[in-house]
Amino acid sequence: MLTVSAEHITKTPGICGGKACIAGHRIRVMDIVALSERGGLSPDEIADQYPGITLADVHAALAYYFDHREEIAAEFRRERELADQYRDRFPSKVRGKLGG
Repeated sequence: MLTVSAEHITKTPGICGGKACIAGHRIRVMDIVALSERGGLSPDEIADQYPGITLADVHAALAYYFDHREEIAAEFRRERELADQYRDRFPSKVRGKLGG
């Protein structure tokens, strides 16, 4: 049985932190999910944003997400936590200059 995700989605250690990506690209599944769910873009609009990926790639990324929601949600949480840590460790110089 052919797995659609295996044709379009890969997870390779050392590439994008081993996160699920569109095969042959450094576009993570979570990037596609963010554009779709948080950015409100359609699959066609997402494919237009990234030359070199196909509409099938976008649909495969979304299918991977629906099959692995907790994995992708955990990746979003880890990135948010990391951003918070860096924000606390390295405060904005611009914000300091503006008095805020």
